[in-house]
Amino acid sequence: MKPQDPPKTYRVKSFGCQMNVYDGERMGELLDARGLTPAADGEDADLVVLNTCHIREKAAEKIYSDIGRLTKGKTQAKAPMIAVAGCVAQAEGEEIMKRAPAVSMVVGPQAYHRLPEMLDRAAKGERATDTDMPAIAKFDSLPERRLPSGEGEGGAGARRNRFPTAFLTVQEGCDKFCTYCVVPYTRGAEISRPFADLVHEARRLVERGAREITLLGQNVNAWAGADAKGHTIGLDGLIRGLAKLPELLRIRYTTSHPNDFTEGLVRCHAEVEKLMPYLHLPVQSGSDRVLKAMNRQHTTAGYLRLLEQMRAARPDIALSGDFIVGFPGETEAEFEATLSLVDEVGYAQAYSFKYSPRPGTPAAAMDRQIAPEVMDERLQRLQARINRDQIAFNAASVGKVCDVLVERRGKFAGQWLGKSPWLQSVWFVDEAGGGLDGGGVAIGDMVRARMVEAGGNSVRGELIGAGEAVTVR
Repeated sequence: MKPQDPPKTYRVKSFGCQMNVYDGERMGELLDARGLTPAADGEDADLVVLNTCHIREKAAEKIYSDIGRLTKGKTQAKAPMIAVAGCVAQAEGEEIMKRAPAVSMVVGPQAYHRLPEMLDRAAKGERATDTDMPAIAKFDSLPERRLPSGEGEGGAGARRNRFPTAFLTVQEGCDKFCTYCVVPYTRGAEISRPFADLVHEARRLVERGAREITLLGQNVNAWAGADAKGHTIGLDGLIRGLAKLPELLRIRYTTSHPNDFTEGLVRCHAEVEKLMPYLHLPVQSGSDRVLKAMNRQHTTAGYLRLLEQMRAARPDIALSGDFIVGFPGETEAEFEATLSLVDEVGYAQAYSFKYSPRPGTPAAAMDRQIAPEVMDERLQRLQARINRDQIAFNAASVGKVCDVLVERRGKFAGQWLGKSPWLQSVWFVDEAGGGLDGGGVAIGDMVRARMVEAGGNSVRGELIGAGEAVTVR
């Protein structure tokens, strides 16, 4: 490639999970620290970072399509500098470099802290690939979580209205080696970030306005470390430590594995008020034979016992799960077992996907691959059950009074949107109006609302005491 002028503006496009969103934010902070600025809406960026996800089918092909759109009809001088990051970069970096000459650099999810030095090489016309996996080194090398420009340490009040929710990666990698999953190969072995680092970063997020933090990990409840006194703790200890931050009002975590759930984490849901009554716990199938073939290392009975413990600890808890239909060899009876599990649990929401063979995984080489039309039909039946239960859960919320964290304005005058403790999308109208200057509701406020009408994907609330319902400003 020919030398290029150093980029002045950038855009990071993140695909897939919340951890990719977190990684995208951190890459943006690296580029900010380097002196680049985000491209304005509607304007082309000098540098485009495609932060990829490898979980879904044809993920790599979609990246090539994006690269084609970015370069179509443009000379090298006019085309943006392109970096491919994330899990597709980790798994297929060399192939990307061969197939897409327009790509200047490929960087894996554990090496993006070296993005600035790769930019220097790209500006000289050198193409670079970095797919090492030094996860802890990555976090040690990332810049301090920045505060918005123009605001100092004392700007937390104004900051609240811009950043009410935030993600915080606490654990990365996976040692479970489910036979369908590429994560152990793209994210590496399980590692936990140090307790002190996480408390420090959480404090910075609160300073920039976060009232709710979601702790992230491929197996987030596998997190382990030592607290400030040197005592060994698990995720429950981390949650209790973060709950001591005064202006942090809500804590969530995702994604969990049933085998890493501890009694301490169950008690945490009963005892820590700031830990929200919501649990995303993937099961994938209702058939023990399929679970064994998946190498999930748990049974449906063990999964259901854990959910019973959670409901005993927190009776109002909302449950969420993940399901894969059409895993190789799945019979109709085994799929019916999944439907029976859904009926028994009654999920507040759940995510379901057709099995997609990922190159290099054991399941991709298994016999008895399921025909696409069979998977399509099964997925429709499963999603009908899930949608039924989500509607029922929202309907059961009508009449409840709860706190709603205001996240953004709605489409209509006076309309606001936020989240209930159970992660439901709640919308309401502020009759007082006026926003920050007018004394009404503002982004980052916690308001009290009564649920009055339920839909499939959201709930309508009414403020209690209208504009006087604001409890946190």
